[in-house]
Order: sequence, then C-alpha cells, then structure tokens
Amino acid sequence: QARLVESGGGEVQAGGSLRLSCSASGINFGSFAGGWHRQAPGKVREPVAAIYSVGTTSYPDSVRGRFTISRDIAKNTVYLQMDNLKPEDTAVYYCNAYDGTYDYWGQGTQVTVSS
Repeated sequence: QARLVESGGGEVQAGGSLRLSCSASGINFGSFAGGWHRQAPGKVREPVAAIYSVGTTSYPDSVRGRFTISRDIAKNTVYLQMDNLKPEDTAVYYCNAYDGTYDYWGQGTQVTVSS
C-alpha cells in the first residue's frame, strides 16, 4: 500500500520562501512520476509542478521561475522549493505519485502567504 506524507507547509510573508517535502513509502520515485498540486478555497485543484521518472520537470506559467521541484531517490522524497511567494499562492498543497496505472495522493499541507 503506497503512502505519501507532505510536510513543510506554514505561513510566510509575501516574498518569502518555503520548502515542501513529500516522503513516499510503498512506491519508488525512481519509477513513478511525482507532482505537486494545490487547491485554494472555492477553486479547483491545479497542478504546480511535476518531475518525471527520467528527471525532466514541468511547471505552469503561474509558478515557473519561482517554484522548483526536485527529488532524492535514495530518500524516496520529492521536494517543492517555493520562492518569491505571493498571496495568491495560498492553498493546500498536495503531492502525488503516478505511473500511468496508479495515482497516489498525500493528505495535503497548508501554505498561507500574507501580504
């Protein structure tokens, strides 16, 4: 049974930084793609970063240049470094791991950016 646990959320002022971690058990990020998504109150969940099994990454325009996804396969952990945070980045952030057949999700971690 796969399990993903996010950590690192919190409250920060605009312009600040946070680093989220997603630790996995039961799957291996060396063969699963990893992603981060967020959901703000009243809005649909949206993707913010992905890292594929070969190591390539992708970002939407809203966070490109400010967010960086990375992974440590030995620790089976995916990270999301978030810099120059804005109030509109406030949301619950979720990580997921998928391989085209299975798609596992964590429970989410709150990120609040104050102006």
